[in-house]
Amino acid sequence: MYSLLFKSFFRTKIFLVSLALLLTVGVISIFIGKQYLVKQEKTIAAAQVYQEESIEKNVAYHREDLGLLLYYLRFTLIKRPQNINAISIGQSDVNPLLQAVTIRALEAQKYDTDFENPSLLMSGNLDLGFVIIYLFPLVLIAMTFNLYSEEKELGTWRILAAQTSAKAGFLFKKLLVRILFVFVVLVFLLFLASAILQIPMNTNFWAIFVQSVLYVLFWSALCLWMVSLLRNSSFNALALISIWVVLTILIPALVNNYVINAFQVPEALDAMVEQRDGYHEKWDLEKDATMTEFIKAYPQYKNYPVPEDEFSWIWYYGMQYMGDFAAKDTSAEMTEKIMLRNTVSEKIALFVPTMHAQLSLNSLAGTDVLSHLDFLKSLTEFHKNLREGFYTKIFDHKSADAVDWKNHEAKFYEQDYSFSWLKLLLPTLLITLIIAVLAGLNLRKL
Repeated sequence: MYSLLFKSFFRTKIFLVSLALLLTVGVISIFIGKQYLVKQEKTIAAAQVYQEESIEKNVAYHREDLGLLLYYLRFTLIKRPQNINAISIGQSDVNPLLQAVTIRALEAQKYDTDFENPSLLMSGNLDLGFVIIYLFPLVLIAMTFNLYSEEKELGTWRILAAQTSAKAGFLFKKLLVRILFVFVVLVFLLFLASAILQIPMNTNFWAIFVQSVLYVLFWSALCLWMVSLLRNSSFNALALISIWVVLTILIPALVNNYVINAFQVPEALDAMVEQRDGYHEKWDLEKDATMTEFIKAYPQYKNYPVPEDEFSWIWYYGMQYMGDFAAKDTSAEMTEKIMLRNTVSEKIALFVPTMHAQLSLNSLAGTDVLSHLDFLKSLTEFHKNLREGFYTKIFDHKSADAVDWKNHEAKFYEQDYSFSWLKLLLPTLLITLIIAVLAGLNLRKL
């Protein structure tokens, strides 16, 4: 039976079109991911060279004045890219993988990023995750919407029904042939991506693999349920496409609109403005107003002189610190609201397999918003350690020779890729089982 069904399916135009479409777009998406990785590696290599050359050049110009030298020097923290990022690029096209900062106020530098083509950002990246989330369900719909109705409309169903008592089994076998074809293509593309992108087959790769298989299984169950309603081809096609639009486009858009309005995040510009105001207003105040708060944070510098009638680096960098201090609450509020948005989205996604799959792929690939927030948190700590390491030398009027510049090459941030298998798989698995049981109950009526 299965050999006949496979031969019959392989002779159809939909098989050839689906095979060509999935393989072509899938391979293109893998090479787009490859281009993304190459671009990031080039950027990181250029940043490392730039930092080394910049230190060398500026030290030559400002060797005697360490405070002035560190006004100009930038130090780079790099979020080390992993090849698995290329499977689901997520938000890493707008959230930079590296930040080059001075020891001056951080808030004005934290949200710097490259200019990108807005139309490209709006359409998103054609990565493999996009192909799995959006294209694979459409191919399944195209191959399965008329499994029963075509036989009915062509008048062959009565002949088939007369030849077998297991009518539901026959429909299930036809569906299984198509599902197996889709799974074979999916598995091929995932292993091809692993080979081309040189992704190690670690826990995160297998998690993406299982999540992708489970996602396709969900759509397979949904198509089986629609077939089990025993409606005509037009109804099935329209209903399944409508469900696809609702699950992949409408609900994510509504959820996004809800969280944006329910948890309004202060603009990064607000924190930047508050930082600048907190810094610039100190120029017009008595120096004690600046130094009092600075000394509270760094009491070890309380005996350093701060002349009222002339410029001093301890006062200047104290102003820079106070600028960040003024923006502290706004920055913390922004981070908290972003995390709340993500939490609410994840909770809603537990009941929406398309959203859950997308968020899961981004999280497993390390390209989600929480990964970027962790990077920014690490950047804040990096900046704090950096400036505190220089403060004493600056305030003691040391020269550039007092610093071992070989220790100030670009630093790397190591990302945490941990996850929960239960949280990853259970939501989609339960929904798939429920739909499959409903489809089975309907098919018993045949």
